[in-house]
Amino acid sequence: MPKIVKDALFDLVQSLTKSEKRQFKLYVGRLGVNEDAKFMALFDVLEKLSAYDETEILKNGSIKKRQLSNLKAHLYKQILISLRLSPAHQNIRVQIREQLDFASILYHKGLYNQSLKILDKAKNVALQYEEKNSAYEIIELEKVIESQYITRSISNRADELTVQAATLSKLNVLASKLSNLSLQLYGIFLKTGYVKNDAEFQNISRYFHDRMPEYDIESLGFREKLWLNKAYLWYSFLSQDFRACYRYALKWVRLFYEHPDMIRLNPVFFLRGQQYLLEALFYIQDITRFKEALQQFEDTVTASDFPKDDNVNGLIFLHRYSHKINLHFMEGTFAQGLQLESEVLQGIKQHRQRLDDHHVMLFYYKIACLYFGAGQNKKCIEYLDKIISNKSLEMREDLLCYSRILNLVAHYEAGEDYHLDRLIKSTYKFLRKTEDLYQVQKEMIQFLRNLGNIYPHDLKHEFRKLHTKLKTYEDDPYERRSFLYLDILSWLESHISGKSIPEIIQEKAAKHPSLSK
Repeated sequence: MPKIVKDALFDLVQSLTKSEKRQFKLYVGRLGVNEDAKFMALFDVLEKLSAYDETEILKNGSIKKRQLSNLKAHLYKQILISLRLSPAHQNIRVQIREQLDFASILYHKGLYNQSLKILDKAKNVALQYEEKNSAYEIIELEKVIESQYITRSISNRADELTVQAATLSKLNVLASKLSNLSLQLYGIFLKTGYVKNDAEFQNISRYFHDRMPEYDIESLGFREKLWLNKAYLWYSFLSQDFRACYRYALKWVRLFYEHPDMIRLNPVFFLRGQQYLLEALFYIQDITRFKEALQQFEDTVTASDFPKDDNVNGLIFLHRYSHKINLHFMEGTFAQGLQLESEVLQGIKQHRQRLDDHHVMLFYYKIACLYFGAGQNKKCIEYLDKIISNKSLEMREDLLCYSRILNLVAHYEAGEDYHLDRLIKSTYKFLRKTEDLYQVQKEMIQFLRNLGNIYPHDLKHEFRKLHTKLKTYEDDPYERRSFLYLDILSWLESHISGKSIPEIIQEKAAKHPSLSK
């Protein structure tokens, strides 16, 4: 398969909406000399290409190879300027930055009082919307003007600016430390995954508490509380304390609902908070709260005043359908869940530029699980094959493991045992290479490896033996998450009792304490 050439300018051009392209052409056409500019010829070529191809670009007679690098840089800059002027991108941050730029121009022209008036207004807006880094930068410019020129604006101006700067500096440092800690914990999660034993838990606990800065909760604003909740959330995820994850994700989401302007200013952070809240509720299998949170999420993102762009729309699709499917897993309504298949596939096609391969494969895995739960094992195998056969895919190791295990189970259930031995060997070989397998995975590997040696009349007995072994890990803090990827216990109970998997899961859901709150 040929390697796709990535180009920043091409990606930027392809990301433009129709209205943004129209505005860009109006922007560069405001002067007649730009109508035939070479960078516009380059734009027209890039707009028509389906993939970046320098040979196709150079076929345009007006563009020479030696000019291409400078033309690309100039076009890139002009597109960004056009986007910056677009009303769709005129958010509070851009407006504050614009006012700061205006004030700087007035300052350099010697119009100090005019500059200070603009700075004061911009500072109030920055503080209102928790843009404290911008507010601090504004105060620093105010200090420069006040210290160099006699403006006689306020008699105690120096003291006021000094106190404001000190307060903001302290909060900015705290926010920086909390955001650093949150990012470091996320990096550890990507590198090592969840803690797998008490020793790893002790290590991550020391790491977290040693780096947690001192703070007074009463003095914290929106931004500092947001980063504080993020840091605790990632610590809880790493520790597999999913009830704590729920508490901090709930604080994160409530913080936004208490400050609705922040939803419009930071829609991505809001969506991430909702994602973690729903994920935590899925992990603790609280169906009632999960439904409430999912409904609130849908009501918010479908409201007319919720900000929308390609990136936000992609995230909404990802989180909405991922958790809609999760709800069917929790309730055991697999056949009903399959009604989402066409919507998910259409959404993947529509938002493909915004979705990485990992999340696409995660959707395939979820659809495969729906087919497995609905008893349509051959369709399950089709989706799993999309994951297993993708050799260039970089995704979490545990998902690859469960894809292969489910593939074996689905082949067994489908009665396609004529090449089951070969599949067992290849799966066993793959899983043996995997580092830090969970005990649940090891037990499954051993069971599947011996599956071909079990006589039919002994199968139920072997299912009971495996169920007894795995049941001991159901409440283990480091193993229980394994059952959420692949509900092996319900599959075993189905074979032991003669009931279907949906019946088993629905009986468990009816007994769950969340339904009796």
